[in-house]
Amino acid sequence: MNFRMPAEWTEHEGCLMAWPTRRELWGETYDEVRREYAQVARAIAEFEPVTMVCVPGQAAEARELCGDGGGIEVVELPIDDSWFRDSGPIFVLGPDGERAGVDFRFNAWGGKHHPFDTDDKIAAALLERLGVPRIESRMILEGGAITVDGEGTLITTEQCLLHPNRNPGMTKAEIEAELIARLGVTKVIWLPYGGLEDTETDGHVDGVCAFVAPGKVVVQLPSDPAHPDHERMRVNRAVLAAATDARGRSLEIVELPQSSFVEVDGRRTEVGYLNFYVANGGVVVPIADAPGDEGALAVIAAALPGRKVVGVRTRVIAYGGGGIHCITQQVPVAGPTG
Repeated sequence: MNFRMPAEWTEHEGCLMAWPTRRELWGETYDEVRREYAQVARAIAEFEPVTMVCVPGQAAEARELCGDGGGIEVVELPIDDSWFRDSGPIFVLGPDGERAGVDFRFNAWGGKHHPFDTDDKIAAALLERLGVPRIESRMILEGGAITVDGEGTLITTEQCLLHPNRNPGMTKAEIEAELIARLGVTKVIWLPYGGLEDTETDGHVDGVCAFVAPGKVVVQLPSDPAHPDHERMRVNRAVLAAATDARGRSLEIVELPQSSFVEVDGRRTEVGYLNFYVANGGVVVPIADAPGDEGALAVIAAALPGRKVVGVRTRVIAYGGGGIHCITQQVPVAGPTG
């Protein structure tokens, strides 16, 4: 069947999240990050149902902080970590709206954390629980490494997808062919750079740019010349400005110049405003309680008109290596069958 990955702004049946699990990642910030995850879940639940997955034995804790009910369901399944954008399934739709989930391999961003074998199996477990057919891929891919417009165009970064710790036996052409085959895209735009300091994901695109409408991309473009990505993101912008999408359109580029660094547990940490989640009728955006928050929220609100924009403080999630987009995975509504 001709399945395709819909854009994130397509109507959702709900959102998948995973409760913080790997205590050694969070250290002294573990209690605070659980509160941040709960705040994100509650913010999204104002727009669509949330399913929060936790390891067996932690449901009571998750329910207490999230407030089970009110649009949040807590379920117990074995997991290693809590970044469902990357370990969870990527949902695709068929020509009549029938839904399936692509189960790419997962190796904890090139073996950075162990164990990860349970997370490599969680996509299949979730699809079985949801009653959604599974499409298997042997290629390693995280959902944060791609953004799509739902009309055939996918953007990714060479820094991540061509990193030797992902698919060393595959060429760039073979990786692109697998994206086309499994996600139903017809054009892949390769940006050279992810974030210079994004050593956790090796440069996911959801720290670089995001489709917000067909032919329209929000691009992180730090205004501070001292920012480590000041020049790198301008190189990426030039690639996008010269590109056309799968339908031959030039891309409208919305610049997101705001950037905020905060200190968490003694470490300088950047809270990435671009790492937002587009929900039904809303956008949930990471904020830092910093001067850049207001301007970033305004840019995102203008880029996604008609949606309520909600900022959620996620300093500790950023300290762990990601943002709101990284800890969520949308489940699109299935259309009529037959």
